[in-house]
Amino acid sequence: MTASIVRTRDLSRAFTMGSETVVALDAVDLDVPRGSFTAVLGPSGSGKSTLLHLLGGLDRPSAGSIEVDGQRLEALDENALAAFRRTTVGFIFQSLNLIPSMTALGNVGFPMQFAGTRPAARLARAWELLRDVDLEDRAYHRPAELSGGQQQRVAVARALVNNPQLILADEPTGNLDSLSGAQMMHLLAELHRQGRTVIVVSHDLRMLRYATHTIRLLDGRVVGEAEYEAALALAAGEKGLQ
Repeated sequence: MTASIVRTRDLSRAFTMGSETVVALDAVDLDVPRGSFTAVLGPSGSGKSTLLHLLGGLDRPSAGSIEVDGQRLEALDENALAAFRRTTVGFIFQSLNLIPSMTALGNVGFPMQFAGTRPAARLARAWELLRDVDLEDRAYHRPAELSGGQQQRVAVARALVNNPQLILADEPTGNLDSLSGAQMMHLLAELHRQGRTVIVVSHDLRMLRYATHTIRLLDGRVVGEAEYEAALALAAGEKGLQ
């Protein structure tokens, strides 16, 4: 078993917009230790979400390699990539992507349908996870009937439904108030304590309290702390002069 659950080499992603090519990630080399809590920091447009989508098999690289839990993602066909997303990775998105017409219980159990889980087992697992995130009393409420923090906890429970070892969270506190954001960070920290690898993209520097590792991105490149802080200071100074 490799010490790294995620390993990338020369990972690049470029997008064509009309006649222009935009490089979102530029030859990124990463090694994310198994069982770590990794915070991915960077200003808007630095490539954070692009990186997360590539690691989760939601997008394909323009160049380079991605290995996650021993699987080379760029070599997988669409069926194998879908199986990878079902079994290896749990996603928590800022936009949540909850199904409005379904209850909390239905939303949590929904991914298990694609794994072929029997209805009774799906129901039992969904109830178990709602208890774990302290939402058992909201099981039959639809997303519109839940607070932002409660919706996020439903999203966390859904991400755990197939027992993935890797959790990818994209700005999980971005739409939450301070209290709900703190609760979300505690919940992610608890998943880490249970032995899962957690990778979080965030602007919220409070996340660093929980992180065992930090990745800093600027213009699609991984940079060191000194270069990162200098770039942010320069950007802040230029903004103040406007």
